[in-house]
Amino acid sequence: MSWQLALYNGLWRALTPLVRRYLRKRARKAPAYLEHWDERFGQALSPKATGAIWIHAVSVGETRAAQPLVAALRREWPDAPLLLTQMTPTGRATAEQLYPDAEIRYLPYDYPQAAADFLRAYRPRCGVLMETEIWPNLIHAAAAQRVPLLLANARLSGKSLNGYRKIAGLISPALAKLTAVAAQTAEDASRLLALGAKNVRVCGSSKYDIEVPESQRHLAADFRARAGGRRALLCASTREGEEALILDAWLAAGDAVGDALLVMVPRHPERWDEVERLAAERGLKPQRRSDGAAIAADTRLWLGDSMGEMFGYLGACDVAFIGGSLLPYGCHNLIEPAQMGVPALFGPSVFNFQQAAADSLAAGAGRQVGDAAELVSTALALMDDPAAGEAMRQGAARFRDAHRGASERMLALIRQALSS
Repeated sequence: MSWQLALYNGLWRALTPLVRRYLRKRARKAPAYLEHWDERFGQALSPKATGAIWIHAVSVGETRAAQPLVAALRREWPDAPLLLTQMTPTGRATAEQLYPDAEIRYLPYDYPQAAADFLRAYRPRCGVLMETEIWPNLIHAAAAQRVPLLLANARLSGKSLNGYRKIAGLISPALAKLTAVAAQTAEDASRLLALGAKNVRVCGSSKYDIEVPESQRHLAADFRARAGGRRALLCASTREGEEALILDAWLAAGDAVGDALLVMVPRHPERWDEVERLAAERGLKPQRRSDGAAIAADTRLWLGDSMGEMFGYLGACDVAFIGGSLLPYGCHNLIEPAQMGVPALFGPSVFNFQQAAADSLAAGAGRQVGDAAELVSTALALMDDPAAGEAMRQGAARFRDAHRGASERMLALIRQALSS
């Protein structure tokens, strides 16, 4: 055992009281953090079945991104049970909604014994970690127990690479023990190889393969009807600090806004009340989606206080801004607007979706803005220019269609791993 792995394990033991305190603190706004407590610490190991196809997706985005891959795996092994693990209550709730017949639980924190006990109890046929879930003890335990373990939709920014290099003695041996890595882009593959990963293939992102459910298209039509034909700008997955900037810019635009509706869907449910308060303080009359009513004529902000309805919001709006990009959060899912054929705007911070941002711009599906004022002015200009909006919708289709097929490439890699 390297000194860095020994230090890592010592820190887990020492920080356990802080981890428990963190969960209780999160539970003040999101009580679900207190549920299934034992699972997080490697207890409550009572599998419904062993030999499952196991997918670990940390939260909502990763859980949704796994859908096409899960479908491909189920076509390949229709009789295998399905095990889904998450780290957040919202991710778990999404998994319960999308996979009602699967076993769903929290992945235990990365204590050596907890990781080993989890794998020993569930004995999965194979495991797939979505995106950047690099847990050293879990990976070492999978190798020791001969559980094929792959990293899928794998991405690694230059910033993350530099950070991981500082703890290479911890991360590199773990990456080297993965059975295979399905990278999103050639740049991601190069960085992962530089960090010690083996058997790395460029497969793309399964997010492009997601099919929009018909129910979401009906929901979009319902949302549009509630808005009474008003033009609408959606601000999707906004993060702390961004909403205030956008609300101020919306107010500063004055008469140019007209009767346009601002629709805002914060990334984290525990912030819904805060965003409603921010709007009310500025005199922008808010209304919540959860009230179920038509949007009043004098409502200025429609607050998307619901989970699992992003396609509905996208389909109801004329332009979509993707949050986490005005401030240095790295951006959120740039692919969803393209799947609904909606012009997309995003800010300067896109390090989590750098290639997708470049591809979106190249296809004419998206535009990058420098700040909140430019975001609002660009959105209003697109609403007033049907030809420009239509050109971006066509670009969205090109962007989406050019990158499909990742899930089948990942399936081929998993099939190879299981046959070797």
